[in-house]
Amino acid sequence: MRKILIVEDDRLIAELERDYLEANGFAVEIAFDGREGLRLARTEEYALLLLDVMLPGIGGFEICREVRRSKNVPVVMVTARKDDVDKIRGLGLGADDYVVKPFSPSELVARCRAHIQIHERLSNGASAGAERPIELKELKILPLSRRVFVGGREVALARREYELLLFLASNPDIVFSRETLFERVWGEDPLGDAATVTVHVNRIRDKIEKDPSRPEYIETVWGAGYRFTAG
Repeated sequence: MRKILIVEDDRLIAELERDYLEANGFAVEIAFDGREGLRLARTEEYALLLLDVMLPGIGGFEICREVRRSKNVPVVMVTARKDDVDKIRGLGLGADDYVVKPFSPSELVARCRAHIQIHERLSNGASAGAERPIELKELKILPLSRRVFVGGREVALARREYELLLFLASNPDIVFSRETLFERVWGEDPLGDAATVTVHVNRIRDKIEKDPSRPEYIETVWGAGYRFTAG
């Protein structure tokens, strides 16, 4: 049974999330403060982390940052703020999704299930077939093992960063709008969320480009979107 960690200091919300997730076949563990949540996230194995942003001890952003240094597990952030500040920050730290309170419990369960399924499908795919790297200049992508190297040095990418880079690199010299990229990589309706793509592109550039302000690999086509330059 897939196990989900909920880190939420509001007991009523945590129990509501737990009840809906358990009713849909998930095992659930709850931490009511950030320090305990981080300890569990580091030491236990979970199919997904459901992190509140505002927590006593250590906040959800810090937990996400620390977990991303050592584990590749889906992370869904939960917050009461409706503006884009938390969303951009959370996605920039490697979160896979973002839910605003008050939320539909059924939608929350559906999002958690979708991210777990995507993660498992990609992980299982890494064990099949022969590795065929994508190479350009100093960049090397190993699709099955999900590893990225720049100049022989391995670069750590969050899951969505890797998926976005792989999609663009697998379709070189084609311009994709932000909306199309969001739909193809995230698999969701892009309405209101296309800015997420920009956040992830900037994060990728920071990690693979010599000069992120003058990118060699992911080119901005003004008014149109982004293109992975193969030439």
